[in-house]
Amino acid sequence: MRLVFFGSPDFAVPGLEALHEISDVAAVISQPDRPAGRGLALRPPAVKQRALGLGLDVWQPKKVRTPEFAERLRELNADVGVVVAYGRILPRAVLDAPRTGCVNVHASLLPRWRGAAPIQWSIVNGDPETGVTLMQMDEGMDTGPILATARTAIERNDDAASLSERLSRLGAELLREELPRYVAGELTPTPQDDAYVTMAPLLEKAHGRIDWNKPSREVHNQIRGMTPWPGAHTTLDGRRIKVYRAQFSTLDPEAAVPGQVIALDKEGILVACTDGTIELQELQESGRKRMDARAFISGRGIQVGDRFSNEGTDA
Repeated sequence: MRLVFFGSPDFAVPGLEALHEISDVAAVISQPDRPAGRGLALRPPAVKQRALGLGLDVWQPKKVRTPEFAERLRELNADVGVVVAYGRILPRAVLDAPRTGCVNVHASLLPRWRGAAPIQWSIVNGDPETGVTLMQMDEGMDTGPILATARTAIERNDDAASLSERLSRLGAELLREELPRYVAGELTPTPQDDAYVTMAPLLEKAHGRIDWNKPSREVHNQIRGMTPWPGAHTTLDGRRIKVYRAQFSTLDPEAAVPGQVIALDKEGILVACTDGTIELQELQESGRKRMDARAFISGRGIQVGDRFSNEGTDA
């Protein structure tokens, strides 16, 4: 089985490694190097770094909608193209370049959570489970027919980082098991049911702003879904506070207003929501280090009765 692999971030690396073990990877297509860090030095995508370590040929086209790029792909005589978090929508000429077309590993159970951020939105919306879908690609946004799926529960303490890592490995195993069957013509594509479509739009900083006027479970889901990026955030006395880890409770906040601190202990800062409370366990004030609740309470001088706000925190 000869293939071409499209991928860029860490999420795609296990898939590349699995395919390198079971196939002939003719080329790896990845995004161009981007400036990163304080010095804005060019940083290669994770897939490029791993591909070079495996001795594979890496391409980093600035444009994929050119006749020259499609022709170069056709010259590889690949059986299939595999796309895992590449980061660009591919045109028809590119999708048709391999003998059996291109397939994609998407980090949701399609048609739920089509789009750029399926992992984050599945957590934010309190889904009990998610998974990965192997789909036959068309020119739409995650609209192609389904070839195979694998499922996993979303655990109470999962955040976007931990769930992404698990789905990455699950996707790699799905490719290992099902891609040879697809190339051999043994999988039957199943059209997606548009009645069940939900969208997972690209994340923005504003999505991380905590609204304390929501139930504690929803606030907890938001904190988990927005970690590590864009980060769940709030303000205290006008200072931006990022929340990395928390737990929700159904404890009645009684007369406290949403966002008000109702208790402090070594485990966390108990904050009122409209229904229940949130225990903030790991925080970071703008310009300071990330720390646990005990260190934050000591260093910040926070007191019962102080109030977190959801205004003006997206800068």
